[in-house]
Parts: sequence; C-alpha cells; structure tokens
Amino acid sequence: MAERIDLIVGLGNPGAEYERTRHNVGFWLVDRLAAQAGTAFRREAKFHGHACQTKLAGGTLHLLKPSTFMNRSGTAVAAASRYLKIEPAAILVVHDDLDLPPGTARLKRGGGHGGHNGLRDITGQIGAEFARLRLGIGHPGHAREVVNYVLEPPRAEERDPIDDAIDRALAEIARIVSGEFDIVMNTLNRRAS
Repeated sequence: MAERIDLIVGLGNPGAEYERTRHNVGFWLVDRLAAQAGTAFRREAKFHGHACQTKLAGGTLHLLKPSTFMNRSGTAVAAASRYLKIEPAAILVVHDDLDLPPGTARLKRGGGHGGHNGLRDITGQIGAEFARLRLGIGHPGHAREVVNYVLEPPRAEERDPIDDAIDRALAEIARIVSGEFDIVMNTLNRRAS
C-alpha cells in the first residue's frame, strides 16, 4: 500500500473567463469533491489560492485550487506543502491531459511533466514524487493549436465523457486517499475510453 494522500490540488486558471475551459478540469474535480463533503473553498493568501479541508478515510484531507495561473502552480503547491508539513509523496495533483481522450482518468505516482506547464512548475518547486490524476481532454491534432484548445470549453460531445471520468475518479477518492493505488489504477486503467 502506498502512502496516504493528505493534499489534493486541482489545477486550473483563476477567473470566470477560464472556469469552463478544458485546462480547468482539475478545478472541476476538487470543486465537486468539496461540494460532496459539504465544505467550501475560501481564499488562503498564504497558499496563493483557495483551500478547504474535510475528513476522509480516517484523516484530514486538504484541498487546494491555486490562484497563480497554471504555469505558476508550483508556487501554491510548495507554499501549502511547507505550511501544512505535507511531503510531496502525500500530494495528489489533478490535471488535464492532452494525450488521453475525453472520458479517461488515469492515476499514477511520480513521473515527468509531459509538457504540462502546471506539472513542470510543480516539479521545479517540490520534485516529481507527487501523485497525479490525469483527466483526458483529447488533443486538437496540431501542436500549434494546443494553447487555444486548452483555453476553450470542451465541445458538447466531450463534456459528458469528461464529467463521467470525474465521477469515476470521485467514486475511488477514498481508496486513493487511503493509498490503495494499485487497486484504483486497475479500476481506472482497465476502463475502456
């Protein structure tokens, strides 16, 4: 069994203009998790973001949404990690993934940033030992279209599969927090996209 998760960070960009964009699927998941737990995010200047906490799987779970914009996510994650005394291995980062089709959720420990600017910044600040929950958003087909693509809302036919992937991930969240990564990876990874 892997280490318990004490902090879940949803990645996205702050502001109403980005709220519904593909790049904000990490925010979508932690917002739904907070709502299910009956808690609400509040501004935490010391974390450079919005945070809340709840009880899950026998312990306290912290949730964070950086307000530093995607490419500076590491500032918020590092600040929360230091203040809360949470090691990188006990952090789960939820983010969009261009390499996975909409409707896909994948869990893994560690790894590279895969070109994701949020992960790149977090890795630069705290190292690469944190866990990742990758939510597929698909790829526009050409690298030059990526920036516009991630900053647009998903098409109607993509939104339902993305929401379904978030629901499936949330159904496993207690096991993820408990550190039951192998079980959850088998469940999420065997699911056909």
